[in-house]
Amino acid sequence: MELGRWLIAVGLLLVAVGAMLYFLPRFFGWFGHLPGDIRIERDGVYVFIPITSMLLVSVVLTLLLNLVGYLLALFSGGR
Repeated sequence: MELGRWLIAVGLLLVAVGAMLYFLPRFFGWFGHLPGDIRIERDGVYVFIPITSMLLVSVVLTLLLNLVGYLLALFSGGR
């Protein structure tokens, strides 16, 4: 039962992020254009490696998940 709730929550979060990317693309124009993101274009070959963008996303998600975990522990009595 608990796993089902988490899967629904994650699914709704993915739908919300997908809707934001679809309806508000100008807010995510920075993604892939940060210093450290690698772009290679040669003779019909295009390679894109968003190193800095992925590091930033990783840090933000880590902070967000730690905050959610802290709040869940706080409201559930410290378990």
